[in-house]
Amino acid sequence: MDRDKHGARGRAPWHLWLVGPLGLAWNGFAANDYLQTQLGNVDYIASMTEGMNIDPAAALAFFQSMPAWADALWALGVWASVLGSVLLLMRSRHAVTAFIVSLAGLAGSTLYQQTMEMPEWLAGQPHLLMSLVIWAALLAQFAYAWMMRRRGLLR
Repeated sequence: MDRDKHGARGRAPWHLWLVGPLGLAWNGFAANDYLQTQLGNVDYIASMTEGMNIDPAAALAFFQSMPAWADALWALGVWASVLGSVLLLMRSRHAVTAFIVSLAGLAGSTLYQQTMEMPEWLAGQPHLLMSLVIWAALLAQFAYAWMMRRRGLLR
């Protein structure tokens, strides 16, 4: 099979140009969420909790009181997924590694969320459903990158 000047086989399939930007948008939203929380943007928290009967200042204080290791895992999960999306668009085989690192961060974050004492105002929210959606999206991105690498479409 012919290889291009970068060593990858063939042209990028059309679905890469669908999956890549969608993944980057999804992961970019997560990165923005992380940044806004770290920067203490109460207005952003208010916009995200609108209609949920949650005090934005209390929510922000809760997220900013996370232990450093849990915050680091959150950051790792978010930023590695953004990097994975960028590397996928660049057709780099390292996208797979970035998504594996992101999965490790997500696993640690999920463990923290499942073992921490849940504040009363958060207990009734659909955080478990959102966690499952995040897991499904990240596993799908990892599987896609792995398949593209296995097919020789990532260099």
